[in-house]
Amino acid sequence: QVQPVESGGGSVESGGSLTLRCVASGWHCVGWFRQGPGKEREGVALIRSDGITTYADSVKGRFTVSKDLDNDKNTLWLQMNSLKPEDNGMYYCATHGVSTCRPVSTDFRYWGQGTQVTVSS
Repeated sequence: QVQPVESGGGSVESGGSLTLRCVASGWHCVGWFRQGPGKEREGVALIRSDGITTYADSVKGRFTVSKDLDNDKNTLWLQMNSLKPEDNGMYYCATHGVSTCRPVSTDFRYWGQGTQVTVSS
């Protein structure tokens, strides 16, 4: 496994959309986490290598995590719709290769550098 690389953050108005991209390899579980100002890091979406996904209640129905396979590289996406100011934060892609897949940050061994998402009201 190598360090994931995220991209795609930016600034949008409330109600807008953004798509985040993560390039990662050698993973069983990929988690998208975010950390807002003065807040703890929280898991918002997970995807397993078999395609099973889970979401935090705060983003269900608005965020979608998906994966593509391109030869030896894995590209993952986090589609974020109907964004709200409370979605503000640094978004991280994290991976690990163990069988469990849960939104617990300490489970994840490899972390990207993060990409900033800013939603204005």
